[in-house]
Amino acid sequence: MKTIATRGAPSWRALSVLPLILLALAIGMPAGGGAARAQSAADGSEAGARGGGPDDSQAAVVLIYHRFGETAFPTTNIRLDQFEAHIEELSKPRYNVVPLSTVVSALAKGEALPPRTVAITIDDAYASIYTEAWPRLKAAGLPFTVFVSTDPVDRGLGGIMSWEQIRDLHAGGVEIGNHTVAHAHMPTLSPVRARREITRAAERLEEELGAAPTLFAFPYGEASGQLMEMVAEAGYSHAFGQHSGAIGRHTPRYYLPRFPVNESFGGIDRFVRIVNALPFPASDVTPDDPDLGAPGAENPPTFGFTLAEPVEWPKDIACYHSATGRVERMEQLGPRVELRFDQPFAAGRTRINCTVPTPTGRWRWFGMQYYLAE
Repeated sequence: MKTIATRGAPSWRALSVLPLILLALAIGMPAGGGAARAQSAADGSEAGARGGGPDDSQAAVVLIYHRFGETAFPTTNIRLDQFEAHIEELSKPRYNVVPLSTVVSALAKGEALPPRTVAITIDDAYASIYTEAWPRLKAAGLPFTVFVSTDPVDRGLGGIMSWEQIRDLHAGGVEIGNHTVAHAHMPTLSPVRARREITRAAERLEEELGAAPTLFAFPYGEASGQLMEMVAEAGYSHAFGQHSGAIGRHTPRYYLPRFPVNESFGGIDRFVRIVNALPFPASDVTPDDPDLGAPGAENPPTFGFTLAEPVEWPKDIACYHSATGRVERMEQLGPRVELRFDQPFAAGRTRINCTVPTPTGRWRWFGMQYYLAE
């Protein structure tokens, strides 16, 4: 398998945040022997993982930010002191911060990525991307991608970048991706309207930037099987959600995870943990359609997945529900893991996170977001 060399860095709306109980649990060490055995997450040794763990050759972590230094909006904002600490961490030699297109290309071609590959993404075209994030990232030589919803820019809404500013970013090497026209709840739209949201945004981006977007992210991370098909039909090879987890060889290509970062969940300890996360080799996920309003969908869903490759400490797998915390009704049947829920999922977004520690102190992390219209 060919390895992609680390590239030199180019010059260069609403965040749906995991509820506190989920993050407090899911990023902590699960109960069991793994907690006692795990070393520091900063440990650079990979010998244990290489000895008996999954193939991590295509591992990557993608981060998602929204606003910078806009403290009136704490759920979508990162304080500048937090952001600067993140940049300082990512500037250490152990990390390989690459453009998002590099991750997508490696996944598409089956090529390996360097260890600790990280990509930075920012959603919604807030003006503080231009005034606060870009200068800091450019000074550090860290590439990033902005997913733009075109209607707020066309309308000249306050607090949103202008097309001129977005063109400046693009000319400076910043990747610009498709985030639809109106940042709507896509699973609630008719197929005609949803398709138009995807294609018209691409048209506007090409008109303004002179290049068609090749990257796509679902607003709010809300997706469905039908929407994924539309994105594929529009010519995108991959699409991104807004649920936690590391990317790997078995991650669904049209629902790739991104770790959300904001004021509440932007502390440096958590940040170090997530940028060092490893893929959790979950496959055959049920239900695989994130839309609980889809025909035939059950609520609560019968959730489960198969370990496509053995993990180092399978007995230490722990899963969490974003509203109720750790899931106690979990059964492992060989490589198959099944979870059962006592109550239906509430309207809106519900996330399931599963983690397992590794001998190096890093965590394998799998997440899935389900959506039920109000």
